[in-house]
Amino acid sequence: MRRKILRIAVLFSGGKDSNYALWCLMQQGFEITSLITVIPKALNSYMFHYPNVEWTKLQAEALNLPINFINVREGKNEELKDLLFQLRNLKEKLYFKGLGFGVVASEYQKTKLEFICEELGLASYTPLWMKNQKSLLKEEIESGFEIIITACMAKGLNREWLGKKIDEENLQKLIILSEKHGFNLIFEGGEAETFILDGPMFKKRISILESEIEWMGDSGLLRIKKAKLINKKIIINKN
Repeated sequence: MRRKILRIAVLFSGGKDSNYALWCLMQQGFEITSLITVIPKALNSYMFHYPNVEWTKLQAEALNLPINFINVREGKNEELKDLLFQLRNLKEKLYFKGLGFGVVASEYQKTKLEFICEELGLASYTPLWMKNQKSLLKEEIESGFEIIITACMAKGLNREWLGKKIDEENLQKLIILSEKHGFNLIFEGGEAETFILDGPMFKKRISILESEIEWMGDSGLLRIKKAKLINKKIIINKN
């Protein structure tokens, strides 16, 4: 008997974990009806990624997937109320039956999102939940995701990390720093933020043409000011 393909939407911040969660769900055969990017009013949102979320529109184009944006007010309760209300409208418009998200270790985020799914009659999918943090980052790198750091908010992550690519070499450096300073290796506590320039499911990759660093004391952001999609290089094996 043929398995019925389930239509789902995916909460999508543009960072490493939401992209990898999307990839995992696509690999599992789900039909992605839309990416949903939440734009929080608060810089220190309890739930949502902030830096450069407006550029998820370029990622959606590279993925050839539709995207919808949800603006939420400041405050724990307000942002959840706004998310619930606008997800209900999108569910009625797009007819999705489930919601995927890239939460890894935050009980707060997982509990709140699962509550919203229950209220809306949606199935919830968390393909990265409780994965080993070192293994997860290694998987993301080895799967072909090009990850850059766009915010540093923890001791041990200085200005030089902004814009830096998380590759195998820098992963080992991050592991050492996280053990020394005690920050969360996957940044789920807000220690840092990331942005994806390319991935295995991207039809094109993102090229950053202009950016600026805003450094304030012991933390800062890399703001993408101008970017475009470019064709991927074709590697020809001559052997």
